[in-house]
Amino acid sequence: MDQTPNDMTPHDAAEALRWLSEMGADEIIGESPVNRLAAPAPRPAPAAPRAAPAPAAAPVAAAQGAAAAQYRTLEEIRQALEGFDACPLKKTATKLCFADGNPSARVMLVGEAPGREEDIEGRPFVGRSGQLLDRMLAAIGLSRMAQDRESAVFITNVIFWRPPGNRTPTEAETQMCLPFLTRTIELQKPDVIVCLGATPAHRLTGRSDGILKLRGKWVTANVSGRNIPLLPTLHPAYLLRQPAQKRLAWRDLLSLRQMLDAH
Repeated sequence: MDQTPNDMTPHDAAEALRWLSEMGADEIIGESPVNRLAAPAPRPAPAAPRAAPAPAAAPVAAAQGAAAAQYRTLEEIRQALEGFDACPLKKTATKLCFADGNPSARVMLVGEAPGREEDIEGRPFVGRSGQLLDRMLAAIGLSRMAQDRESAVFITNVIFWRPPGNRTPTEAETQMCLPFLTRTIELQKPDVIVCLGATPAHRLTGRSDGILKLRGKWVTANVSGRNIPLLPTLHPAYLLRQPAQKRLAWRDLLSLRQMLDAH
């Protein structure tokens, strides 16, 4: 290419850039000038946030809560759950996992949700954590197989179908199941409730502390106007992962035994 008098050689361009740098020109400017002293143009107002739609579970839970009062037996609750299709967990679970044990028991145990073995068998606490739970209860003279009210326990969960992959149940899923749990407590009429883990303790007491802070302290659960002594304790699955914490669970079991013996 022929070079015109106005063209710069690479050497000339390098020298020009070096000179500009020495003169303090260290920025590249645009084609048109910018007044840096002028007030900035006002930004457009952000769009008003859309109101979040009410969760689908809210009307379902409200309607189910009103309907739950019509159930007269635990078997009616079981049948209602068998036909309850609003909870999405039912579509991915194998079986309904409602309850186990003696319906006339003084003690009701409430867990969070079924696991893999429970989903297959359709009964709560039948896997490794359930086997540990049975041994724990036997140590203080209780059993889900007992026929007499004094020695028996009744076991249920906050959630009645296994969440996929044993994930934590969502708030919507929990709200859909709570009316069934509340009516179960009303009909079973336990003298005491033992919450296995944080989730049932939070739902039945309204507290939000961690289970290590809640455990071992007797509180009162108000269920439809009836005050029921409630003891939060550690979930057996947690004890399988943290065996050293069994000493805390043992203290809770002794506290439960003392409560039953005193009343």
